[in-house]
Amino acid sequence: MLWVEGPLSYVEQLCVQSFLDVGHEVTLYHYGPVSNVPEGVAVVHGDAVLKRDEFIQHGRTGSLALFSDVFRYHLLTQGERMIWADTDAYCMKPFKTETGHYFGWESEHHINGGVLGLPPDSAALAGLLEMSGDEYGIPFWYGDTAKEKLRARAEAGDPVHVSDLPWGVWGPQAVTAWLQRTGEDKHAFARDVLYPVPFDLRRKMVKAGGRKAAEKCLTERTTSIHLYGRRIREFLASRPAGLPDEGGLIDALLKKHGIDPHAAPVIAAKTTEDVTG
Repeated sequence: MLWVEGPLSYVEQLCVQSFLDVGHEVTLYHYGPVSNVPEGVAVVHGDAVLKRDEFIQHGRTGSLALFSDVFRYHLLTQGERMIWADTDAYCMKPFKTETGHYFGWESEHHINGGVLGLPPDSAALAGLLEMSGDEYGIPFWYGDTAKEKLRARAEAGDPVHVSDLPWGVWGPQAVTAWLQRTGEDKHAFARDVLYPVPFDLRRKMVKAGGRKAAEKCLTERTTSIHLYGRRIREFLASRPAGLPDEGGLIDALLKKHGIDPHAAPVIAAKTTEDVTG
């Protein structure tokens, strides 16, 4: 997990604690001061994985997701059976893998890297590392017209930086493309395993009246729930006291893991330094 700097809100606390409570060891990497970290978490400076003088931010949103993408790829080279999880991934059951591969479809078109395990010798991982080493590279999965436009810009001396490409280019888009290119997509779980609640139902997890709809998405195979970090925090911040409904799914999970939402309030997106989507 990576939290660049600043206090964790109760959303991140919940997710981190969920991994601890199923028996996983958790390491939280950071680059600045962090607080509200649950007891039992190893807190390690990000330089142990990737030294950066400057964080890559998305041009339109200002998100640090691009840097987070690169960080996780480097992290996965450092050990066998290592699994990356974003700080908005709630763990339902222990993550287990025989091959080192651990990822799943989030939609009909994309494999998400919010939870990502790849063996150090993965051809897809090698491709992701090589790709992310070129901040002006042209994604091989783009259509011919898009690639020609990018080549023309580069030949004219005005190459397009990755931060000005559509969101997700080094994340889900790249993960999906490289896994498909190498054939490792055969290891991908169905949507109900890691991303059971679709984006358009995310607020159902906050509302008491939406709990049944959210829980209906879960199956016996579900091992994680994506809580849609920045988006769900923005919604929570807009509510009275910044809290989920009493009796809603998130409220129930907070109580299950003993998380006090008053002690770690949600922070507006414009001031937080998180790297989750």
